[in-house]
Amino acid sequence: MLDDVLGPSPDVLFCGINPGLMSEATGHHFARPGNRFWPALHLSGFTPRLLAPAEQHLLPSYGLGITNIVPRASARASELTRAELARGGADLAAKVARVRPKVLAVLGISAYRTAFARPKSVIGPQDELVGGVRVWVLPNPSGLNAHWTVTTIAGEMARLRASL
Repeated sequence: MLDDVLGPSPDVLFCGINPGLMSEATGHHFARPGNRFWPALHLSGFTPRLLAPAEQHLLPSYGLGITNIVPRASARASELTRAELARGGADLAAKVARVRPKVLAVLGISAYRTAFARPKSVIGPQDELVGGVRVWVLPNPSGLNAHWTVTTIAGEMARLRASL
């Protein structure tokens, strides 16, 4: 299981679907070299420079945190069951209610739809709250998500950042 990266009262709590095998092995979120989370985070203006996964401990100093919907690591998010995602969504809502970020940013529309039973959700701000907190759904930054580039993912992150 991968530890959350949390500081007091984060502005944005980024939420991945679940850790990949490399993240589990290294103890760092979004650790796979092809993952676009770190470059998009920087390009969007959330961080002043490109951080390496091993520098995730710096995120709270920027008002950011990271968690996952499902704690179990897998090679692909498609290996998760609907029940795991639904249980993870309930656990995430409880965590968010405790941590109280300004915004929960879920990285993956399909996982969000399943975890929170919101099949018609689209990328961007959501009408519903999770754990009493505003939600913004972002594209999954995995290299397997070929529909999005680092630039377009960064653009969506920048929209979120501007909304703060």
